[in-house]
Amino acid sequence: MPPDIAKKILIIDDDSFLLDMYALKFKQSGFEVDTSLGSVPALEKFRGGIIPDVILLDIVMPVMDGFELIEKMNEEKLASKSLRIILSNKGDHGDIDRGKALGVAGYIVKANATPSEVISLVTDIINKNKTA
Repeated sequence: MPPDIAKKILIIDDDSFLLDMYALKFKQSGFEVDTSLGSVPALEKFRGGIIPDVILLDIVMPVMDGFELIEKMNEEKLASKSLRIILSNKGDHGDIDRGKALGVAGYIVKANATPSEVISLVTDIINKNKTA
């Protein structure tokens, strides 16, 4: 179920196949989608002033991992009002706790969710944070 209004989402992943697949699925669900192939181009987009409603990002990426990207965004106060959700295959408690400590709104383990379930989980996180 798509959110009440079209949400702008920026999907950040270093895997172009997954990036394209998730972009398509989110567009089909009524989201306005932007993508970034990795953390460094995403950081440049944020520094350029992009402020999506939702940021969906992977952790394991070359040059700068997702945690480092969030740390930089926090330091530079970039897209501070954006809802940040981690979508990663790393699902141990240490990673989840680190994400929470950095202020992410949700943590989804890729291996545990189909693309349709990811969209549903993201929508749930958006709706939960609307009322919070």
